[in-house]
Amino acid sequence: MTRSHLSAVSAEEAYRVPWAFDREPEAGRYALRNLGQEVLGGVTLALFGAGVMPVSAPATLAPGDVLELSISGHDLARDTVGVVRWFRPSGQEYLWRVSF
Repeated sequence: MTRSHLSAVSAEEAYRVPWAFDREPEAGRYALRNLGQEVLGGVTLALFGAGVMPVSAPATLAPGDVLELSISGHDLARDTVGVVRWFRPSGQEYLWRVSF
């Protein structure tokens, strides 16, 4: 049996999620803002649940850039979860769960 080991990560080594997710649920508008210091590539949002949104190609967002999203659904807070996927310049892939 193999056991995986997790090592402690210092605050200097930790990678802070670079996103702010702005919500205007009444209007069906949402925005994903890159608050980080890196250009992030292959940025996508996938929905799981009852929410719907138009399909869009993966985006590249420089620091400060915003990806505007149109998402609709009866009760997104109860029925839908979003997952943001992106790549750092090193090629590392990351996922971040978003609640409505």
